[in-house]
Amino acid sequence: PSPKSCQPNGASEEALQCEIKELKQKDLALDQEIAQLLSEGYSLEELDKHISLLHEYNEIKDAGQMLLGKLAVIRGVTTKQLYPEYDLELSD
Repeated sequence: PSPKSCQPNGASEEALQCEIKELKQKDLALDQEIAQLLSEGYSLEELDKHISLLHEYNEIKDAGQMLLGKLAVIRGVTTKQLYPEYDLELSD
């Protein structure tokens, strides 16, 4: 995401207009990205399935991180110290 072009401070009409403009730009960018993926041969169903699988992956990863955190507390170590024990990379 690009940095915001304006920084609304409150719910003034000007701030709301700025937010509307940014949302329209974001909508246009997403439409262009979808069009690009469709032109590359992806189907909407395939994209929906991919997004669904990414959500599932993130939920599983979050649960794993939570378990590693609890185990680290029990053992009195950092989660980083547990990674080698479970053959995990710091980028995992």
